[in-house]
Amino acid sequence: MPELPEVETTRRGLAPHICGSKVVSVVVRNRAMREPVPRNLASVLTGRRIDALERRAKYLLFRAGDGTLIVHLGMSGRLWLVDAATAPGTHDHFDLALANGSIVRLRDPRRFGLVLWQRGDPLKHKLLRDIGPEPLSPALNAQHLYAETRARSGAIKSALMDSHLVAGVGNIYANEALFRARINPKLPARRIGLARYGVLVEKIREVLGEAIEAGGSSLRDYVNSDGEAGFFQNRFLVYGREGDACLTCKTPIRGFVLGQRATFYCPRCQR
Repeated sequence: MPELPEVETTRRGLAPHICGSKVVSVVVRNRAMREPVPRNLASVLTGRRIDALERRAKYLLFRAGDGTLIVHLGMSGRLWLVDAATAPGTHDHFDLALANGSIVRLRDPRRFGLVLWQRGDPLKHKLLRDIGPEPLSPALNAQHLYAETRARSGAIKSALMDSHLVAGVGNIYANEALFRARINPKLPARRIGLARYGVLVEKIREVLGEAIEAGGSSLRDYVNSDGEAGFFQNRFLVYGREGDACLTCKTPIRGFVLGQRATFYCPRCQR
């Protein structure tokens, strides 16, 4: 699944090409996404200018006047620029054609993505209104994590992946941040003190920042808006490295399933 760095990389790649341009046409080839694409999407979007392209957690927000196009890439989605001569493929479900000649195309083989329209404040949409603070913003701090986890008996890794606690960290980056913070992913969230949460916040920002600069992680079929693969997967310290030697202490990395997600850690470095 594209996680926050992949979505932010997509946003950064698209924004210079689409912001300030008018929508000349909308093509919906398949409405059957995770939620149906609105039937009137073409009529409400055509003629509007894309004022800004923002990100909230793993959602892309195409601001257009008094409304916003909300796009989520789901499990396997890709959003990228093509020219008008590029024929759509089997899984290319949505096109946004702009006056500058660009076409923003959504490919989603598993159709777990979303293309929705929200009039007014998009942050009031049911999918966005209860999301926690952005991990790269000052709103995420040690005090927030400490206060919000005092009653949580579950594991810290599961807590980090709860979007109500923090926006869009994702499985890969939760594994990597916990390793850098030297925290065992199984440790109950309420047993972590304020100082350790301070270190964890720092490492979350560090990992996400490095991943964004690397263009994200390309596992399976992720590519950015220019069709290029990310390369942060080449820097993984624990994710997907079960049985390999820890790069810090040489202890074999362990893997197990936590909350139905693959989890990796070093039993010596992470306590």
